[in-house]
Amino acid sequence: MSGTSLDGVDAVLVHLAGSGPDLTMETEAFVHVPYPEALRDLIRQNTHEHSSSVQALTRLDVRIAEAYADAVERVLEGAGRDRGALDLVGAHGQTMCHLPEPADCAKKDVRATLQLGNSSTLATRLGVPVVGNFRAADLALGGQGAPLVPYFDYATFTDADEARGLLNLGGIANLTVLPAGGTPDEVRAFDTGPANMVIDALATRLFDAPYDPDGQHADAGTPDHDLLADLLEGDFFHREPPKSTGRDDFGADYVDRLLGAAQSRGLSPEDTMATATLLTAASVYQAYARYVRPAQSIDVLIASGGGVHNDTLMRMLDDAFAPIPVHTASAYGVDADAKEALCFAVLAHETVNGVPTNLPSVTGASERTLLGSISVPRT
Repeated sequence: MSGTSLDGVDAVLVHLAGSGPDLTMETEAFVHVPYPEALRDLIRQNTHEHSSSVQALTRLDVRIAEAYADAVERVLEGAGRDRGALDLVGAHGQTMCHLPEPADCAKKDVRATLQLGNSSTLATRLGVPVVGNFRAADLALGGQGAPLVPYFDYATFTDADEARGLLNLGGIANLTVLPAGGTPDEVRAFDTGPANMVIDALATRLFDAPYDPDGQHADAGTPDHDLLADLLEGDFFHREPPKSTGRDDFGADYVDRLLGAAQSRGLSPEDTMATATLLTAASVYQAYARYVRPAQSIDVLIASGGGVHNDTLMRMLDDAFAPIPVHTASAYGVDADAKEALCFAVLAHETVNGVPTNLPSVTGASERTLLGSISVPRT
């Protein structure tokens, strides 16, 4: 998995058996491999409409597959295994553009998404089958193509007695709601807004750092609640689920506007960071209160993703959701950093076993379907 934060590739080696609620998994190793600076800069450049090129995108499709292959080799090395141990690879790819709302293309409305990291290249490099391109089938059925983690949440976190919220804090925040003893059709999930994407971009611009370590800069500032109220009036936050988002809503242009508003109000860099961090926590709670709580309250919120290492963000979530407790996935036996990579291992496993893993109650698709394209190397 490589997410919208563009920090690098997460790779996990896991043994899987069974399906759905009967799924079992045993994790052997996990690694995070940072993108080389030149690759990260080229990816970021080509996520912007005015600075991307078809030539660069074509080459990046192969270059990112090579980065994935390197990550697989490293996680195998970490587990003391060789390629012969591998049966299958699930590779999400690097999202470059996500356009889930129908729009005209040559006089026909289409929904579209683009993840780079060519599956055939990766399968050939590794000599094992690869499942990639997970989102397209759901989009073709009128869905958002996102979020896809809820199937993993359903299979691994559903509890007979406790209603649970699963919050992933990657570049974008997404929330899954699992009713106690619920079925797949009862799962609800959607993107709530930015998580690390805006925070990291501000850290780069204001502090020349790739992220806010432990939320230190935000902790040193004071949130501007008037600016926060203005930000929460944004169109995405008022859009009814199912919904998904990415850099098109919360990328560089959004950060430019936020910085401009902060500067016009005389906010310090620390105050700006505190406001952006509170935006993540407040938008998650607002989404829960507006779109979930009226029909299904939760007993606990379980967080995962890079955002769990931001102490200030986690404290703000604690405050927002009190008295509902906020824990991390690690407390439930799932590595909070590895969760998304584990998800795409599970989705690949289910795909080759013929199990549909999109959830129409989540994405808005017209029906359930297999996700992903299978690339098979020469034997």
